[in-house]
Amino acid sequence: MLEIMDGIEEYNNAGALFGLDGPESEELLGALMKMNPLKRQRMINKLTSNPAPSRGSRGEFEKFFPELPAHIKEGVRKGELRLADTILYSIKKVASKTVKMFETQDTKAISLNSLSGAKLPKNQAFLVSGIIVLAGVPADLTVEKIMSASYGKIEDFPAIATGEFNLKANKKVIVPESSMKLFKTTNFNQVPVGYYKLANPRLIHDDVLIEATFEFGTTEGLDAKTHVYLGLHGTITTP
Repeated sequence: MLEIMDGIEEYNNAGALFGLDGPESEELLGALMKMNPLKRQRMINKLTSNPAPSRGSRGEFEKFFPELPAHIKEGVRKGELRLADTILYSIKKVASKTVKMFETQDTKAISLNSLSGAKLPKNQAFLVSGIIVLAGVPADLTVEKIMSASYGKIEDFPAIATGEFNLKANKKVIVPESSMKLFKTTNFNQVPVGYYKLANPRLIHDDVLIEATFEFGTTEGLDAKTHVYLGLHGTITTP
């Protein structure tokens, strides 16, 4: 069963993938015993060492290895799945005071929505590290104009900037009802426009419902064609 360790070389806390104190340790021990002594010692050093942590959202994701579903953890250990940076996104029209950015009837469409059915595909786990919120007004409501519109800071849309946002996955709260002021980045020269870094990143498993909702106290002053862009930035498992 040596293939169970094919994918661990690139991770700084590889031991967490096995849960060295858990039931998977027996399988690990059996695989180690089949190795030649030099390779076995190198692998033990890798599993038990405490090197400098990885950076950014990748480093954050590695801390969540113990929380990965078993089938995803196995794919990462074998090297069948790897970690990659990504942004999951959705663009929706502000048609009312409540805007749901991911819905079960959504279909994946480039430049409009990166998820189908408001869920991650099978074998993907995603760590939300930061959130991007932008707004824009397309020239008209055709799909092409919505996709090609310029999306910028919410400060230019006071009714949006005074609203609230929340994010849930499988009914569990990632971001509670919070002021949209989180996404006001004017004069923050080292921060991308509309970006808020989560102090408490959260892991989303595959095949669970993702709910992201904007609540506005008013739509006064907004152009009837106004759209909002939501981006969930982080690290995802991918083949």
